[in-house]
Amino acid sequence: VQLQASGGGLVQAGGSLRLSCAASATISRFIATGWFRQAPGKERELVASITYDGNTEYTDSVKGRSTISRDDAKNTMFLEMNNLRPDDAGVYYCNAKYPPYLSNGRTIWGQGTLVTVSS
Repeated sequence: VQLQASGGGLVQAGGSLRLSCAASATISRFIATGWFRQAPGKERELVASITYDGNTEYTDSVKGRSTISRDDAKNTMFLEMNNLRPDDAGVYYCNAKYPPYLSNGRTIWGQGTLVTVSS
């Protein structure tokens, strides 16, 4: 299965973006999917994740401003971000984790999509 992230771009502070991550096959097999961000000179960090049964988790800096969702019928997951701030900028990566009984529980990654926020 391959993941294709899209939706990044240049946005003014206070604006919104919706990132998409399309899978080449069903995502219902994944136990969890998520979005990570890597800012220049920093390590990749978790932004948000969602489990197969809909439980979500957000890093503190995006709580209340972002929503992660997944549409299993379309094999796509989304990250909607509102009221963007300059510190939201970075390359956003989506990932998906297999359950332990599939593919040894490995995690796969999509390529990144760049988000730039102008102040």
